[in-house]
Amino acid sequence: MDIMERIKQVVEGHNIVLFMKGTPQAPQCGFSMRTSQALKACGAEFHTVDILAEPDFRQNLPRYSSWPTFPQVFIGGELVGGCDIVMELYQSGELQKLTTGAS
Repeated sequence: MDIMERIKQVVEGHNIVLFMKGTPQAPQCGFSMRTSQALKACGAEFHTVDILAEPDFRQNLPRYSSWPTFPQVFIGGELVGGCDIVMELYQSGELQKLTTGAS
């Protein structure tokens, strides 16, 4: 299967997806750690993809999403953004609303 199709299946197959470096239990960068913690703090159930263990995803996800950095959060099949945007949404209370509607 084409990598772009695989990415699309993951994004559309889960309500909330976090593409991150490492896992929520063992994040490999501070941005990924903060993003997963914000989602957890909202009580969100989310699927993760460790882009370090999936080099095809790491190479091609920026082309799929038009977003150059990691982590990347998708809710309802739509790109929300990276760590900075997720943290702003969390601090404003909007992330809770987005994740509650998606879970």
